[in-house]
Amino acid sequence: MAKAQDLKFRRYFLPGLKKWIFIGFIGFLFGLLGTALLLELRPVTRLRDLAWFFMKEVAKLMPTYVSGTIAITVCIGLIAYAVINGNKEVVKAIAPEFADSSVLDALHTLHSLSRGPNVVAIGGGTGLSTLLSGLKFYTTNITAIVTVADDGGSSGRLRKELGIIPPGDIRNCIAALSDEDKIITELFQYRFKSGNDLEGHSFGNLFITALMEVTGGDFVKAVRAASSILRSRGTVLPSSPEPMKISAELSDGRIIEGESKIPLAKGRIKRIFCEQNKTPAQEEAIEAILNAELIIFGPGSLYTSIIPNLLIPDLTSAIKRSTAHKVYVCNIMTQPGETSGYSVSDHILALLQHSNDPNLVDVVIANDRHPERLLQKYREKEQEPILIDADVIQNLGIRLVARNLIKEEDLVRHDPKLLARAIMLWHKRWQRYPLKKINNQLSIQKI
Repeated sequence: MAKAQDLKFRRYFLPGLKKWIFIGFIGFLFGLLGTALLLELRPVTRLRDLAWFFMKEVAKLMPTYVSGTIAITVCIGLIAYAVINGNKEVVKAIAPEFADSSVLDALHTLHSLSRGPNVVAIGGGTGLSTLLSGLKFYTTNITAIVTVADDGGSSGRLRKELGIIPPGDIRNCIAALSDEDKIITELFQYRFKSGNDLEGHSFGNLFITALMEVTGGDFVKAVRAASSILRSRGTVLPSSPEPMKISAELSDGRIIEGESKIPLAKGRIKRIFCEQNKTPAQEEAIEAILNAELIIFGPGSLYTSIIPNLLIPDLTSAIKRSTAHKVYVCNIMTQPGETSGYSVSDHILALLQHSNDPNLVDVVIANDRHPERLLQKYREKEQEPILIDADVIQNLGIRLVARNLIKEEDLVRHDPKLLARAIMLWHKRWQRYPLKKINNQLSIQKI
């Protein structure tokens, strides 16, 4: 019974309710003051006399230097308490991710991020979202251009049933750039485990699909709305306003249709091509590329996440015209059915071949640390560390940045912060000390 009464009492001190109770109380005091003035009770004079009486009585009980010190201490304590908690509320409202910082520090950080370089990241899958989750700590001027070739899983089902752009990779990028509470991000990524029509679907995919209906069938508007709700630090765009259907020609002559079926064919890929005669590019994506200071390809599945974006003619044309620094982030391990036996240079050559642009990449960033204790489980899945063939890369006229980029855990994958730091460090160094190609070669540097 006592607990129930306590809960009922605490309702009046919930956030957002206290200020209205306080305003109502102030109004009540003004009502008393007005009534006293109408009755000529001289409330101000009486309050002054009451305060003076109280001060004299306190002076009788203790010396003025003691009471004065206590009063000043209480004053300082109340002001400090108000400033500290007010700071927390303001920071929570403008930048919840900096909840432990002061308002000035949070504003300085946000200002610095807003002045960061214009970065365009091109790819798809979990690799792109991993990159974005690290880049958002260096700049908010990020545009993620995401492949629209996905035809498997929840995205494939929605694409087939509704004819929409597959939302899965776009959902991952929005979540990676999000500053919203962790529970909101987890909800966006939640995948239903039961239900005839729901099983296997991601809540975020359904959410974006519903937003598309609400926004009049405009997929880009739906993505922007979802990004706004999750407070994403950047922009996420599909590479094309319509879904792509890609196919692979294997070295044995087989043609495999469909993004999700290509890795399952277990053959060596000769080339990837698109069945549409000319896939249109998303206009905002072209604009972002032309305004970019830094363009990043990968990490991610070479043939099914990165290269499909390079099959869009207007997109590759914009990349060629761009004056941005161009970085390729190579995967750490080979991928069965796509890049078995590939070295770093093999990845680069595939990109150059499909883009038909020998200057597509200025620098490649690769991991040079492979803990032996973690490799056995990957070898059982027919995966091997990707060999860094530095001499071949140098002969291609491409600079190499090799360093440790992996997390200290049970999986060999990129650490978002280590990866983002390596990219931004290289970008700043190149801005300060630009290098010129000599005889189609560049020096190899390890940072």
